[in-house]
Amino acid sequence: MATHVPRLGFVRPGGQLGARCHRGRLGVVGADGSPVSGVPAELAVAVLVLLVAWSVAFGVATLVVLEVIAPTGSLPNPLLFVRGLPSRLRRQRRYVQIVGIATRHGLSSRLGLGAHRDVQDSRRLARGLRLALTDGGVTFVKFGQMLSTRADLVGEDLAAELSLLTSEVEPVPWEAMRTALEGHIGAPLEEVFADLDPVPLAAASVGQVHAGRLHDDSDVVVKIQRPGANVQVAADLDILRRLARRVETRTDWGRDLGVSSLVEGFAVSLDEELDYRVEAANVRAIAPDPGEDAETLVHVPFVHERYSGRAVLVMERVRGVPISRADAELRRLSDGQRADLAASLLRLVLRQIVGTGVFHADLHGGNVLLQDDGRLALLDFGSVGRLDRSSRDAVARLMLAVDHDDAVAATDAVLLLLDRPEGLDDRRLEREIGSLLVRVRGGGATSGLFGDLFGLGVRHGFTVPGQVAAVFRAVGALEGTLAAIDPRIDFVESSRVAGAGLFTERFRPEEVRRTLESRLLQALPLVERLPRRLDAVGRQLEDGELSVRVRLLDDAEDRAFVTGLVREITMSIIAAACAVIAAVLLVSGVGPTRRRECRSIR
Repeated sequence: MATHVPRLGFVRPGGQLGARCHRGRLGVVGADGSPVSGVPAELAVAVLVLLVAWSVAFGVATLVVLEVIAPTGSLPNPLLFVRGLPSRLRRQRRYVQIVGIATRHGLSSRLGLGAHRDVQDSRRLARGLRLALTDGGVTFVKFGQMLSTRADLVGEDLAAELSLLTSEVEPVPWEAMRTALEGHIGAPLEEVFADLDPVPLAAASVGQVHAGRLHDDSDVVVKIQRPGANVQVAADLDILRRLARRVETRTDWGRDLGVSSLVEGFAVSLDEELDYRVEAANVRAIAPDPGEDAETLVHVPFVHERYSGRAVLVMERVRGVPISRADAELRRLSDGQRADLAASLLRLVLRQIVGTGVFHADLHGGNVLLQDDGRLALLDFGSVGRLDRSSRDAVARLMLAVDHDDAVAATDAVLLLLDRPEGLDDRRLEREIGSLLVRVRGGGATSGLFGDLFGLGVRHGFTVPGQVAAVFRAVGALEGTLAAIDPRIDFVESSRVAGAGLFTERFRPEEVRRTLESRLLQALPLVERLPRRLDAVGRQLEDGELSVRVRLLDDAEDRAFVTGLVREITMSIIAAACAVIAAVLLVSGVGPTRRRECRSIR
């Protein structure tokens, strides 16, 4: 009896084994000729490898899709997620409030919500934005006020509308403010104040001011921060930072403007404004020297630092009427007195800007008081600008160039003050500045030197640094206040007269010598090492060993570009190989080749 043994197979129950070759494939049959299931080893291995390959490919594809949907690190730690859930819910409620405010003031189409509204009119849009920021609270009001000083970023129309923002709100009940005040000073009010009026003199979104009297009969005003204002500001700043990061990531204009850095600068400024200790330091820095005759007409209140702190500021009370409401009182003064007051205030501000570099940045009519004794007093030192020495020198050079009708020097000063844009036409800028100087010296300038220069810089695409923008803001607000004090004042001519000595002082021989000494001290180490380095270079050049070493791809952006390019090329090669393999498999008419082999054992 012959027995046929297949290469691979299994025995059917109760049957015999057999083998035959059928259509080029190895099969197994029983004694009755029925086929018996069998799997060749090569086919099993091939199927297994194919399954593994497809599993790997499917896993890679799944990871790619998941990375697109939720990039690595974007999902929070479960424990941190649970801990941050309450703050996340509060933030979501605040988001809903902000969207509701924006919708109510006709800004929904800008956010992609609701029906389309007519927002093409820039004035209507600016007004809606101003009202929305007002309803948004202290943080958004302050942010809008900061943007109003950056016409180079938001445009002149929007900046003008945002300049009308005010943070005046309903006052907090006295009982709540009394509790907060006692907590800040750490003692009952009766131990510190002989009298304290529960009705506030003024109320703003950050704090409110009450009149009082100390036990030594000194009249004071007490500025108290609103309970919870710090917490609300911190929450809103967190939202602004998140929105800024999203805008900067998803939009080209956000990256060009540097929205994140803009918000961070605003956050630092607002944190300082919430710390009344900073305001007390500002008062000390701005206070004029009583020995200066011209500046004795401008008074800065005294701070009682013993009772002041982070959330409380106790200052000397000055009695008078704000310039914005002092028309009747000003009319009782002679023309000479009004001219002296305006000149004194202008000289003080110019000395702050060009001399010390610390200046009051918000001298509108409400922050300048006409006292009962006929002098002026400054109020609200929360908004203070700081100007570095190089910028102060540039301002002095600009004013001297105006005085000498030197368009070239004025253009150089503007380029020192502002950030130069790409593709700037220097000759065109110089001609326009020269034309501006002619109008200024001819008395034709109506908006003031700094206002015209600011508009000129915006038209030429300059980016205005924050500290320089604060100068423009301060001088712009000051111009309106001076016009209210003395309507006959020529702001540009008065600036030249009042500041002539200040600007010249910076270029006196002793000042120039002091500057040269400072620069020489900085350059002295370099000068000491220069002969040795020149000798080494000369020796290498003589021996033919001089070489220049260049570090390729030293910049992070260059490395990122090359990495991305290599990644794209690699993925393209892999994709092309997969496409070729898929095409070959599709057009192939046969499956995997199997060796036909039948052996019989008799």
